Amino acid sequence: MAQSIPIAVLEYSGGGDWYANPTALKNLAQFTNQQCGTHIDVQSHSVAVASPAIFNYPFIHMTGHGRWELTAAEVSNLRDYLLAGGFLHIDDNYGLDAYVRPEMKKVFPELNFVEVPFNHPIYSTPFAFPKGLPKIHQHDNASPKGFGLFYENKLICFYSYETDLGDGWEDEEVHHDAAEKRIQALKMGANLIHYAFTRFLN
Repeated sequence: MAQSIPIAVLEYSGGGDWYANPTALKNLAQFTNQQCGTHIDVQSHSVAVASPAIFNYPFIHMTGHGRWELTAAEVSNLRDYLLAGGFLHIDDNYGLDAYVRPEMKKVFPELNFVEVPFNHPIYSTPFAFPKGLPKIHQHDNASPKGFGLFYENKLICFYSYETDLGDGWEDEEVHHDAAEKRIQALKMGANLIHYAFTRFLN
């Protein structure tokens, strides 16, 4: 039997609720294993930004509604992790947006978030999203946006905004989202994991 691959939620300081979606990654792992033949550990994992253990997780998901602040040690560790091949998905759970760009600018002062084009593989493999991110929750009536940090032409951090993918990954009884919305969210999450795991093979 293939060894399972762990993925984790990012623990961060500053006052934001990094633990906001406790069932999300478990459900995403189960869906991706079933639909894509992956071997992702379905146990819940979380890892602190400054922890050496961060390097054990090829895919890290970050969510929350509030404040996020990085210390110098966290900046250094997160940069090293991403440059070593790790992948960070930041999902604004409505309220995190004001902190994402300034904090990630500390990590990569030389990079800026850019909107990821719809023809990028993250929107096509294994599931097709020709119009980009699905809209899972309505907070504002703005269109969902997918922003990325690219380093040496590889997407190392994907920031999903105005969509709430993580809420769509949660158990149905948490938000009572329609099945169609939950499947859309899970399919997009599977694309994120697939890209994180395969981007260096191309």
